[in-house]
Amino acid sequence: MDAEIAERYRAPALDKGLDIVELLAGTDGGLTQAEIAKALSRSPAEIYRMLDRLVRRDYVRRTDGDRYELTLKLFELAHRRPPLHRLISQANPVLRSFALRAQQAVHLVIRDRGILVVVAQVDGPGYWNVSIRVGSRIGLVNTGSGHVFLAYATPEERQLMLAEQDPGREQVMPEGLEARLDRVRADGSEVMPSAQVSSVFNLSVPILGAMGSVLAVLTCPYTERLDRRDAPDLEQCLTLLKEAGQEVSNRHQEA
Repeated sequence: MDAEIAERYRAPALDKGLDIVELLAGTDGGLTQAEIAKALSRSPAEIYRMLDRLVRRDYVRRTDGDRYELTLKLFELAHRRPPLHRLISQANPVLRSFALRAQQAVHLVIRDRGILVVVAQVDGPGYWNVSIRVGSRIGLVNTGSGHVFLAYATPEERQLMLAEQDPGREQVMPEGLEARLDRVRADGSEVMPSAQVSSVFNLSVPILGAMGSVLAVLTCPYTERLDRRDAPDLEQCLTLLKEAGQEVSNRHQEA
């Protein structure tokens, strides 16, 4: 009876698409259409239309002309709304505590479909701030948050992340950036002048998952306080930010 029900509700096209996704998920370097067809015991014609739809829906991408590999879309979908809300709820008390102690604004950044997006932000306790609006999209190679995401990625992942910034064009890592990313990874943080606002230094640290991947980035747009000589300086703020990043990481991993 169970076999009859399973047969009645079969969805061959969906099964075919999932077979391709599962095959590519376990393959390094991608596969050609012919290799996929052979591995799944199907004809190339059967595979072509399904591959075309998967590419158009951004689950699969073409590389090296005739090879196919998975994008990060499934990973992003798996880590979307409910987990994102959980991450924000875990991070918000830590962000508020940091802002109060450091007397600086701070924001939380995630990667969403290849774009960096600010999903939470807390102002400092004073009557003025340098802050960024929730929902803002920011750059990958010209921001502290982007540098942290790149620093913890493999070389292949970096190329994919760069390609997602400008699909269809060959992407080259800016000169000197790879050496800087190595330092960011070694230090566990990025400290760089803002490329958008004068006299602002972006301090950025990762929020790490259980497997060491970067789930999000905390960034403080640090400005020197002239009205409060007792306010933490840049190095002290960086220490506080690292502590905050570690606390959010621990909360997420233990949840």
